[in-house]
Amino acid sequence: MQLNDVSEQLSKIIENTVENSVRSWLEEKIQEIIEGDKPREMFMAYSLVPTKIGKQGIPKMGLGTDVEKYLEVQRADIHQVARIYLLVRLLQANQNFFAPKVAKIIQVADTGELVTFLKFLILLPDPGTYRDQAVDALRTNVTQVFNAIAAHNPYPARFFNEQQWNQMYLKMAFMQGDLSTLVDIDSRANAELARIISDYAHERWAASRNIDPYFWRPVTAFLSPGLLKDMQRLLESNDSLENRAAVLCCYHSGKPEAKELLVGYPEWVEQVKNKTLSWKTLKN
Repeated sequence: MQLNDVSEQLSKIIENTVENSVRSWLEEKIQEIIEGDKPREMFMAYSLVPTKIGKQGIPKMGLGTDVEKYLEVQRADIHQVARIYLLVRLLQANQNFFAPKVAKIIQVADTGELVTFLKFLILLPDPGTYRDQAVDALRTNVTQVFNAIAAHNPYPARFFNEQQWNQMYLKMAFMQGDLSTLVDIDSRANAELARIISDYAHERWAASRNIDPYFWRPVTAFLSPGLLKDMQRLLESNDSLENRAAVLCCYHSGKPEAKELLVGYPEWVEQVKNKTLSWKTLKN
């Protein structure tokens, strides 16, 4: 994701969406906060944006940039764009002064304000500055807030350490969220997560509870003897989705012993080869 000229692109979207008087209010408020070094005014402006700007959707600008594509993925509306534009402009003007204030938004924000902040952290200058705030969001039991940092968001894959990433992955499964919305699962897979997934699965099985077959995706490169037994169990399951998940893990693992488990499943192996069976199509 190449996020260049973020403020300019957000400004164009605002210009093409809201009336000039509303845009003037936002620009004047930004300048007032910058010149007065008024963090309290920043919080107030951030909160007032929906009232002043509205909440309508944004037009497709046809820019073809990663910024525009990300706004589309996150289904951004104009008040979210305006809020992030406000923060970007302040940080560009004086990052040393405003960065600690921006980080405090998580302490004072309502749910909607927090969701915007987390969804679009990646668009802020030096976004890694706010990793602690992003990690704090993992503790919530509010699905909307958790999904803001976890779902369709490249921030965790880029800035979370292994423990933080694993915590997010397991909690998404525990909350019965859509694991396929996590970004860069394969690149962040690790041996510890594979072990955790196997342990969690055994707990669920012992309690006669189901497991989302997508849950197994990160174990692909870490098929230890224990995990190979898990794959065998999935292949022998009466659930075709579990069968398919095991086929994907074993096939892509590259391990000869994993490939041996697939001898009796030539039709599914062929589907993997011709890409009609993939993690993207698993549940189709």
